[in-house]
Amino acid sequence: MPTRFEVRAADSYAVCGPLTFDTVTAVWPQGVAALRGPGPIQIDLAQVSRTDSAGLALLVEWLRTAKASGTKVLFRAPPDQMQQLAEACHLDGLLKSVTAGI
Repeated sequence: MPTRFEVRAADSYAVCGPLTFDTVTAVWPQGVAALRGPGPIQIDLAQVSRTDSAGLALLVEWLRTAKASGTKVLFRAPPDQMQQLAEACHLDGLLKSVTAGI
């Protein structure tokens, strides 16, 4: 299954499929474009089937893009695998803050 960045509504998006070293480049530009628009926006991660550190790095990059653009982003339903990677990288506070919309 190819990885997709889907528009759900004007301010709501979803990432579907694996989010790995091999796939992050497929969705990176759409996320950046969404984050440069008016916010806040939501990105649903419930359909991410598999992830690795590249997937986590992508969220950090999207968060940096949002901050530079003055846009707030809310990541919804990050998969357990991503949360475990965030803990291992000492980024769990960041992911929890972003997930909670803080």
